[in-house]
Amino acid sequence: GRQHCKISDQEINGKASAASSNDFSDPVYKEIAITNGCINRMTREELRSKLAEFKLETRGVKDVLKKRLKNYYKKQKLMQKEHISGDSCYDYICVVDFEATCEEGNPPEFVHEIIEFPVVLVNTHTLEIEDTFQQYVKPEINPKLSNFCINLTGITQDIVDKADTFPQVLQNVIEWMRQRELGTKYSYSMLTDGSWDMSKFLNIQCRISRIKYPSFAKKWINIRKLYGNFYKVPRNQTKLTIMLEKLGMNYDGRPHSGLDDSKNIARIAIRMLQDGCDLRVNERIHGGQLMTVSSSAPLEGAPAPQMPRHRN
Repeated sequence: GRQHCKISDQEINGKASAASSNDFSDPVYKEIAITNGCINRMTREELRSKLAEFKLETRGVKDVLKKRLKNYYKKQKLMQKEHISGDSCYDYICVVDFEATCEEGNPPEFVHEIIEFPVVLVNTHTLEIEDTFQQYVKPEINPKLSNFCINLTGITQDIVDKADTFPQVLQNVIEWMRQRELGTKYSYSMLTDGSWDMSKFLNIQCRISRIKYPSFAKKWINIRKLYGNFYKVPRNQTKLTIMLEKLGMNYDGRPHSGLDDSKNIARIAIRMLQDGCDLRVNERIHGGQLMTVSSSAPLEGAPAPQMPRHRN
């Protein structure tokens, strides 16, 4: 008959024998490999039962459940080792998902302007959303919103007419971040759903507003890319609603509301941290160009936020 896995509490909590962090000949790695083989043969119900036993989340597709159980077991076995601390790379994650002006079909010549600036602050130690920021932005080049944009985002003409322009909203964001001691007392990183928020929308907006690109947003975590690499899924399965569905979660709120999108992205980030993923910077902008950051690059958080200078 099919071989069943027996992973006991005693086995999970057993201490790994001492070895250097790069010594993969340590017997603990053989134990992990054997256990991974067992986990690969478990049914979805067996996986859910074992996860429940360890008081872990039981929702998600089978591949997600396998990854979750493997990472839990691996972290328990390696907790005594120097290179696994059980802590996140940063104290906080700032999730940003802009809403911008748009037209149906988005003609190539159309200039997108940010009209909603949300930030969701995730505490990586408590694994909770600790705070949120949201302000709407008054567009300058195309001050009248298209009906398509209003219907898509739920942002009305009246809302943006009453809003501050982008430089003032950015100043408010920076002050909000400073009050939370990000980049001074606490390490942090920005996180987005894809590359466009920073490399396109913020980049374009700073040129429109005639200000330099802010230093705190020059590097970020692209959660789509990280999700795909971590759960080993193709790029076409990394859209927000699909990521939530695969993790056994439903979308909360109104799609294309910047704040609601950011909160749902934050929920995915929290689940990935729970599943053992290291959320670390994997993209940056340099000279206006999008670039990849290697996972072997030195780990550094974003700098303390400062208002960028005006362009000449």
